[in-house]
Amino acid sequence: MLPKLAESLKVTLRQRHSLETTIEEMFAAHPLAAVLTSIQVSASDRRPILPKSATPAPSSAGHLAAYAAIAPISRISGTSIKGEHPARAGNRKLKRALFLSAFAALHDPTSRTYYDRKRAEGKKHNAALICLARRRCDVLYAMIKNREPYRAPVPAAA
Repeated sequence: MLPKLAESLKVTLRQRHSLETTIEEMFAAHPLAAVLTSIQVSASDRRPILPKSATPAPSSAGHLAAYAAIAPISRISGTSIKGEHPARAGNRKLKRALFLSAFAALHDPTSRTYYDRKRAEGKKHNAALICLARRRCDVLYAMIKNREPYRAPVPAAA
């Protein structure tokens, strides 16, 4: 019985590898492949920030953030306004990719400065990371809109 299971596993792994190759070829053929792979999760990782970009063309950075569930939601009922809360709906995989990207970006001085500024405003760690993820989402939208790869910001001359 074990040899049959091992053979079945080998066949499944070959099918998985074949499917992965096909998906990578399809992604490489996409016109925005170079743009989406230019912003990376970390300096040592060349995987795209959007592993599966199933997003319809967003009309604004806010729409992309809402789709990714990183835009804050205000709860309004009549005259009562209950602060801003994180969204529970949206594309969870995209939200996770942006959140992990923001976490990995803490090594970047520009991102770290933004994160520290949010912490100084009184935000907790996760809230500051969501703010950073939203900022990275805005950058991602600009890259898609302009069809330009990511360019690291140049520090201003002193």
